[in-house]
Amino acid sequence: QVQLVESGGGLVQTGGSLRLSCAAPGSIFTINAMGWTRQAPGKQRELVALITMGGSTNYADSVKGRFTISRENAKNTVYLQMNSLKPEDTAVYYCYAKIATPLLDDYWGQGTQVTVSS
Repeated sequence: QVQLVESGGGLVQTGGSLRLSCAAPGSIFTINAMGWTRQAPGKQRELVALITMGGSTNYADSVKGRFTISRENAKNTVYLQMNSLKPEDTAVYYCYAKIATPLLDDYWGQGTQVTVSS
């Protein structure tokens, strides 16, 4: 059973920064990609950022230039550095991983709240 462990959410003022982290403890599986999605009240969940284990990245247009995703493959950990935060970034952020165990499947974290006050 693969579990994703998230940390780093919280409350911050507009223009502030937060760093989210997500770890997938264990070594009996292969991670293809990890990333973050978010869901604001009354809105659909959207992809925020994704990184493959080879280092390729993909960002939502709304966060380009402000958010940076990175990973430590040896620790099965992904980070999301969020700068210049805006009230519209307020959402529950969910870690995501595509993992082969060996069957390829999608896994999600429990979610962490990010609130940006104006």
